Amino acid sequence: MNNKIREKLKLLTTQPGVYIMRDKDGNVIYVGKAKNLKNRVSQYFRNSPKPSKVQTMVDNVDIFDYFITMSEMDALALESNLIKKYQPFYNILLKDGKQFPYIKIDMKEPFPKLEIVRKVKKDGAKYFGPYFAGIDAREILKTINSAFKIRTCNLKITETSMAKRECLNYSLGLCSAPCTKRISKEDYRKEIDRVINFLNGNDEEIEEILTKKMQQAAENENFENAILLRDRLKMIAKLKQRVVANLPKDVSKDVFAYYTDGLSGVITNMVVRGGKILGIISYPCLDAELEEGQTLFNFIVQYYQNLLVPNEIILSHNIEDKELLYEFFNKKVNIITNPHGINKNLLDMALVNAKEYLNKYIEKEKLKYNNTIGAIKSLQEKLHLRELPERMECYDISNISGSNKVCSMVVFKNGEASKKDYRKFKIKTVKGSNDFASLAEALTRRLKRLVEQNGESFKEKPNLIIIDGGKGQISSCYEILKEFGLVDKIDMIGLAKKQEEVFFPNRSEPMLLRPGSAELKLIQRIRDEAHRFAITYHRNIRTAKMTKSVLDDIPGVGPKKRDALLKAFGTSEEVSKASIDLLQTVPEISPALASTIYNYFHEHPIEYKAEE
Repeated sequence: MNNKIREKLKLLTTQPGVYIMRDKDGNVIYVGKAKNLKNRVSQYFRNSPKPSKVQTMVDNVDIFDYFITMSEMDALALESNLIKKYQPFYNILLKDGKQFPYIKIDMKEPFPKLEIVRKVKKDGAKYFGPYFAGIDAREILKTINSAFKIRTCNLKITETSMAKRECLNYSLGLCSAPCTKRISKEDYRKEIDRVINFLNGNDEEIEEILTKKMQQAAENENFENAILLRDRLKMIAKLKQRVVANLPKDVSKDVFAYYTDGLSGVITNMVVRGGKILGIISYPCLDAELEEGQTLFNFIVQYYQNLLVPNEIILSHNIEDKELLYEFFNKKVNIITNPHGINKNLLDMALVNAKEYLNKYIEKEKLKYNNTIGAIKSLQEKLHLRELPERMECYDISNISGSNKVCSMVVFKNGEASKKDYRKFKIKTVKGSNDFASLAEALTRRLKRLVEQNGESFKEKPNLIIIDGGKGQISSCYEILKEFGLVDKIDMIGLAKKQEEVFFPNRSEPMLLRPGSAELKLIQRIRDEAHRFAITYHRNIRTAKMTKSVLDDIPGVGPKKRDALLKAFGTSEEVSKASIDLLQTVPEISPALASTIYNYFHEHPIEYKAEE
């Protein structure tokens, strides 16, 4: 503990609030909340045994900041916002992107339909789900539509509206046609109640309906429909396999099991709805909380920000802030931390999944480490580089017979592609097909920006520059390093494709890395990525030039008006010959724009080639 931290600990208050841990570079590495800031933050810096992940985080803390809040709930909201803002390394970070699907029924409508949604709103509608891990919400919906005559259209149907005629689904016996009042509101609601009964876990009725329909279709030799209904019955069978014995169908539960080896951790979530296990999903997590129960608390708060809260939540660890969770949920939820009977069986199942997932996750992380951090360490050792190549840049040229020359700059950080740092160059000064000169131009422009610290994307110094090429390419690029006085600061190599030889400046003989080694695969990956990026950029430029029209240069003529002119006259040459009156006959062209087009061609006469 440094003096800065020691002095700041003395200033801490016993009020609730949020604390922010920063490393020596000022980066936020952890955000936490506390009922008592002084007690909680002081715990991190006491000379007491701590979990390995917590000690690792504390060892990286240079200073901390804190914010006092009016209540724990305010602290919880502020903590959530700061985690989203800073994305700290030692916090649980759940993605806010893709959400699990639900089936929604808006019971306020006179003739409700079923729809799949990914956001749950407090709108009074009924939501069923979430569906994942092999249970497809779309297949559930198709199965329902095969059995019950529920509308699938987007029509706004009221008790007084009347459509002109029924749709095809009515003729096929798949819809009861509420749009033309073929069914009363009361009878339609009975059909919806049957759907809700199925979604609540009662499969018998729908299975009986689909079986009869399948047999009838087979008897009528409508085998295509019979096969379709058979597949729907398979979906029902899959759901029935997930039934939990002795579990009431009217109870919805979420089970959360946390398992850690001290360094890495996994939280497994089991979703139980309508007496069935709808899915099991595991999340690797790194959270520098002192208590494992608090880690579960942090996870649950993030997890339920966009999902429906069930009747019961079963947890593998006790949590101190149950009252705060009740306030966060804003509903009555039974939180069970010492389960018995069937609930304990569910928790044990979740724990088994968590342990198995963690073992696989650790193996996967080891493989990732070997292919990234391990590979760059090995590369430094094998190539005798001055610095660990944490940032590698690779350059490649693409052109066809010297035309549309481009150069790609691909960046790998810590052995992984950093696509936000990729850059591309149009070669401006080189004539003909000259890869040496083209590489030199691109590298000159890049290193000039580095020396001048001009532009955020070029301020960071590469530890290693890789050139796609052999002795000639590396020699011409090394001269650029000399010009900028960077020879002693940046290493450079070339990688020749034929035998995957590694070339060095001022060295005649190349080096061969061991085939299949992690370090060779790493530089092959970045070389291949630079090649792909250069070819893609070159192809895009070539395509753009091929599709460009002289009409694009006329003020007021955008893509829509250009296409209208070409549709009317066939070619830009015919447009150039048209009179103002004739141009005005094109629907998209106003009198003023017709005059502009006419004047442009007469002020800028263009010589057209025969093939145009």
